[in-house]
Amino acid sequence: MTNAPGVRARALTIAGSDSGAGAGIQADLKTFAALGVYGSSAITAVTVQNTLGVNGYQEMSPEIVAGQIDAVMEDIGAQAVKTGMLASAAIVEAVSERSRHWRMDRLVVDPVMVAKGGDRLLREDAVEAIQRSLLPLAFVVTPNIPEAEVLSGRSIESEADMEEAARAIAALGPRYVVVKGGHREDEPIDVVFDGSKIHRLSSPRVETTNTHGTGCTFSAAISAGLAIGHEPLTAIARAKAFLYHALEESYAIGGGHSPVNHFYALWRCLEEPEPIRSMRKES
Repeated sequence: MTNAPGVRARALTIAGSDSGAGAGIQADLKTFAALGVYGSSAITAVTVQNTLGVNGYQEMSPEIVAGQIDAVMEDIGAQAVKTGMLASAAIVEAVSERSRHWRMDRLVVDPVMVAKGGDRLLREDAVEAIQRSLLPLAFVVTPNIPEAEVLSGRSIESEADMEEAARAIAALGPRYVVVKGGHREDEPIDVVFDGSKIHRLSSPRVETTNTHGTGCTFSAAISAGLAIGHEPLTAIARAKAFLYHALEESYAIGGGHSPVNHFYALWRCLEEPEPIRSMRKES
């Protein structure tokens, strides 16, 4: 999938709003912009949140969520779509139905269940709805280890367990499964199952507490790559590299888990601007 010359790639995020701007649609839109993709959004919930944690949230009605999706797709469109916090089974069903309606064949599902600080962002009854209704539509799904344990119904202690979980989740319908290894103490190796082969992606661990929004950023970067036209495995690998640098060049905001630095590449340019060329009027 490629874009016509002069047409900007577009991606849609369907997720919750983070008032601290480190995760959710704020992280997604920052990622899209940093990677040269026009981003739009459909908000599923408004969270009361900062770097210290989530103090509450208000869900949108399924009708409002569906209406936002329709408004974007019928006018702007999207070459790739990603989901984040979906909160309830009713919202999961609404998103699944509109995904089928709009034939979202590049759907990236980040099965957000718990916030970085441990606050639950998905109702218990919504897990089954994701497994039954949303995962069969997913092109890529990106669970971390705790989420992969829930979706696969098995414990994960080793890399071999990650592989088996990836295969079990793939049986639910998604084309590519990425089980992220960041929760393990060893090198953060991600296991990718493409339906036939296992691939491994590794990067050095960045020792930082600035990890708020890493899952959102990773899945959004995959979506951006797919929107641009990269092959799936290339989009996944480039997303991991983007996240590594965003972690490496992160900085502290607030008193808890600070976010990654989505605009590290742009800020390098701002710190080292091109010399201003003097101009003089010809007589």
